[in-house]
Amino acid sequence: MKNGRVSILHDMIPGTSMSDTYTHLLFHLIFGTKHRAPLITAEIREDLYRYLTGIVSKIGGTLIAVGGMPDHVHLLVGLRPTHSVSEVMRDLKGSSSRWLNDMPGIAFAWQNGYGAFSVSGSNLATVARYILHQEEHHRRFSFQDELREFLEKHGLKADPRSLDTLLD
Repeated sequence: MKNGRVSILHDMIPGTSMSDTYTHLLFHLIFGTKHRAPLITAEIREDLYRYLTGIVSKIGGTLIAVGGMPDHVHLLVGLRPTHSVSEVMRDLKGSSSRWLNDMPGIAFAWQNGYGAFSVSGSNLATVARYILHQEEHHRRFSFQDELREFLEKHGLKADPRSLDTLLD
């Protein structure tokens, strides 16, 4: 990048190739409990957040922020280029639900779907603040409104049947 512009000729000019790989892969991940049941109680919330942090760390990622409500979780994560978002989500949801189901008196499940949105470095602090202040946010907006806003903001159109499943 030169003077704020990307040079499309960069790879065509001898001697200008990058000798190292540089990535900054940030994702805002959102996933909910099955049928949006309020299963993430105050008693397990902090332990769940610590457990999710451990999963991200174990796979070599960085958990920057975690927050949520009784029926859904938001994570802001930094991932490596070798990570697949779908595999990260499988690990997060599968491992955490097994761990929670091993606790006495808890029957826990996540919904099948999830949201994964790229985050620019310039928006890192804003997204982290948003995630950390979920309770305040949801006093004004429902999960349904939040999800619709995310989809619109990122130029995505959901199949209404699929969206109804996510929101039920």
